[in-house]
Amino acid sequence: MKTAIVILNWNGKKLLAQYLPSVLKYNAGSAEIYVADNASTDDSVVFLKEHFPQVKIIQNNENYGFAGGYNEALKHIDADIYVLLNSDVEVTENWLSPIIEYMSTHPEVAAVQPKILDYKNKGYFEYAGAGGGFIDKLGYPYCRGRIFNTIEKDSGQYNDIVPIFWATGACMFIKKDAFWKAGGFDNNYFAHQEEIDLCWRLHHLNFKVIYFGQSFVYHLGSATLNAGSPRKTFLNFRNSLFNLLKNAPKPQLFTLILARLFLDGIAGIRFLITLKPKHFFAVFKSHFSFYHHFFIILKKRGDSSKANNYYYNNSIVLDYFVLKNRYFKDLK
Repeated sequence: MKTAIVILNWNGKKLLAQYLPSVLKYNAGSAEIYVADNASTDDSVVFLKEHFPQVKIIQNNENYGFAGGYNEALKHIDADIYVLLNSDVEVTENWLSPIIEYMSTHPEVAAVQPKILDYKNKGYFEYAGAGGGFIDKLGYPYCRGRIFNTIEKDSGQYNDIVPIFWATGACMFIKKDAFWKAGGFDNNYFAHQEEIDLCWRLHHLNFKVIYFGQSFVYHLGSATLNAGSPRKTFLNFRNSLFNLLKNAPKPQLFTLILARLFLDGIAGIRFLITLKPKHFFAVFKSHFSFYHHFFIILKKRGDSSKANNYYYNNSIVLDYFVLKNRYFKDLK
């Protein structure tokens, strides 16, 4: 299947210089490589033209964020499979072709992610994706290999190929037809958790999302927006509420949202107690933004009646913080 590796960039010249060579080295000519530039104000584009002339460049006319940036760029790319790759990912030998071959022979599979390891600590999983993404009944995302801030060491425990709920946007293989059939990313998200929303919509369409643990990459993480950024807190809290409003089963929808708003309030108070007032206000602002977008997002609801086997029917918050179940194998 014709494949395009698409790297979204915003003021990431240093990241491109560091990580793009591995993509070129381990491509072996099997995929076209694109950099989609989100109106960078550094000299990323000039740098690419000078040092990586074999890479194709798509220039967006403004910074549309992760969601809108990819939506705009992918309109201009002719490929059967998009490989959406963060600019802070180092790929490895033979990371690409096994997944392409797998997707080529499994028509029911829309999206796949490889194993995501930590670039700074290569024996451990990385926060954004780890060993495949899941979600609990209240819409809290977590991963095999990473629940909240507990990160597992990679000892081969997730070298399998299994269905998952969501594939990380840090390295997502997705079929073009499925991407556009599901409506692409939601521009209202800007960044963070838009891949969870997309995968949820793929499940509604009866597609499968797969974790392919025999391929792996190293992700730096938080390169564009620092993990301690209040802006990141704002986007994560708000967009997680968007996910529920758009996709959760209708009979439980408003009960789930009320429960989440309550738990978010507790999280906000915790930020305040731990002397993180900016994050407290970020949670506060996220709720007001959610209310502001409520009817816009509500209109985007699709068919949420499809059965789904990838929910965790308990609360991951209760399991982690109260019952102290810190590892995926401990979840019942």
